[in-house]
Amino acid sequence: MSFAPTHGRSNKTVFVDAGHGGLDPGVVGTSASGRTVQEKDATLAVATRLMAALRNDGYVVVMARTQDTTVIKLAATDSNYGAITSSGVHRDLAARAACANAAGADVLVSIHFDGFSDPTVGGTETFYDAARPFAAANRKLATSLQAALVARLGVPDRGVWTDDQLAAPTLTISGKTYGHLIELGPPSAGWVDNPSQMPGALVEPLFVTNHSEAQVASDPAGQDKIAQALESGLQKFFSN
Repeated sequence: MSFAPTHGRSNKTVFVDAGHGGLDPGVVGTSASGRTVQEKDATLAVATRLMAALRNDGYVVVMARTQDTTVIKLAATDSNYGAITSSGVHRDLAARAACANAAGADVLVSIHFDGFSDPTVGGTETFYDAARPFAAANRKLATSLQAALVARLGVPDRGVWTDDQLAAPTLTISGKTYGHLIELGPPSAGWVDNPSQMPGALVEPLFVTNHSEAQVASDPAGQDKIAQALESGLQKFFSN
């Protein structure tokens, strides 16, 4: 869904992707107060706040999703015993890139939260793809977003990485051969036929498997902080 600016006009369009949704909960953790925190809920809350801030600053914002759903309408074969299949996730990710392209977006920001088996691990990291014609812009966007998140949240800086350095970036054997995040590209026949056509980055502001960070990710005040940081990073990217 596309949302017009509420104040002014920057002539820029930002595609905001709240990761996961519907049958795909993403990472599930527990906050310091004992609340169950699902990645899909935290990403949508942050994305909604980011949308409002960007619109107020004159940007057109296109949201991948505005509710607890996948972007595509799942087929019967896309779920198994109430869980989304890897093929369903693949189709959904490809649809998000297609939506960003259809919107003519100037940048793509995909919002996720991290997870790890050790609950003491935390911090912020951001990914971009270096195998694109606009790789330099990808890196600049990722660096701007990462710096703004670390400064605002005060958590460990885990760095900016290319997506082929991500430990588990894909879903299947064919995906492992691809070796990149689907939304960020590059093209691969039969796997990513229509990659995103604009600078993009995937942010992981916090770990929802870290109890204190999950508390921030699930709290409206914490979600505001993350959204404000992302807006600041985007403003810096565009101003440069």
